[in-house]
Amino acid sequence: MSRNATSSVSPPSVKTSSLLSFSSAVCVCAAALLLAGCQKQEAAARKLPVMVRAETVAMADYAPRTSLTGVIAARTLNNLSFRVGGRVAERFVDVGQHVDQGAVLARIDPQEQESDLRSAQADLDAAQAQLTQSAAAFQRQKTLLAQGFTTRRDYDAADQAMKVAQGSVDAAQSAFANAQQNLSFTELKAGAPGVITARQVETGQVVQAAQTVFTVAEDGDRDAVFNVQETLVARTPASPAVTITLLADPQVRATGKVCEISPVVDQASGSIRVRVGIADTPAGMPLGAAVIGSVGAKPTKAILLPWQALTSSAGRPAVWIVDPATKAVSTTPIEVLAFDSGTVVVASGLNEGQSVVTAGGQLLSPGQTVEISEAGQ
Repeated sequence: MSRNATSSVSPPSVKTSSLLSFSSAVCVCAAALLLAGCQKQEAAARKLPVMVRAETVAMADYAPRTSLTGVIAARTLNNLSFRVGGRVAERFVDVGQHVDQGAVLARIDPQEQESDLRSAQADLDAAQAQLTQSAAAFQRQKTLLAQGFTTRRDYDAADQAMKVAQGSVDAAQSAFANAQQNLSFTELKAGAPGVITARQVETGQVVQAAQTVFTVAEDGDRDAVFNVQETLVARTPASPAVTITLLADPQVRATGKVCEISPVVDQASGSIRVRVGIADTPAGMPLGAAVIGSVGAKPTKAILLPWQALTSSAGRPAVWIVDPATKAVSTTPIEVLAFDSGTVVVASGLNEGQSVVTAGGQLLSPGQTVEISEAGQ
């Protein structure tokens, strides 16, 4: 019996001892993790504020300037043509050549016109001879009638014959003048000083009356021609002042006014042709020169921020806002009106007086406290 009693009070088994040891280890690990978390929170609390630059939100007038490339064109282009047809005998000018008013540009063979002039001259001579004879007969009948040696009928017939002869002379003189004029039309002359910009004929070619032979850009003020998108035309104020700059030499500048806007949209490019008149066009802006035209749009109220202030929140443009009391930052979504050179134009989402981080935002997280640099105040 004593042996059985002794065996009933034996020490705990090895399994139970292992469970107690594991529980103690778990408790120790949990305490260590809790202590580490507390230490991290204390370290975060002791973390120094991030140095940033900030800017106070203020509304400003935003008038973006649009710049387009165009070319210098003549304000007046004359299409010159012969007023009579014929074969081109001589051509005296070429494209790019400057001509004076009245200068002969080309000449057609005048053989046909000279023949018409000789024929008209012969008809005029015959009509004048007939008029001279009729006039003499009338004078004779007039004298005889006064003396009573002729009849009134013969006198009236002589008077009528003289008037018919006078009419024939007038018609012959008109035909002769037309023949002279047609002969002068065999020479094509410049109606105004300018530069030849196009030529459509060669020597020996047969041309018809009114067929364009030369195109002349008249001297004087020039125009700058631009192809402008329809939306830009709608946003541009009426009669804006356009700054014209020569592309090859930016020192050559001029100011122009919009003088013509095409009412039709080009189907191929979707643009509208706009002509800008340049008064007192500089000599450094020749025909065909490439120029840059700049014009300001209608001013609107907007907030202008440096592009460094822009960040993203939930896939939308946003900025960091500084709480003036706690110096903690938070993101605020914004609506961007436009992106300009080094500037973000904000349409809405901000209020005047708010402080926006403009530099250092890449180091921030929501709730982070910051210290504003003196340079950003």
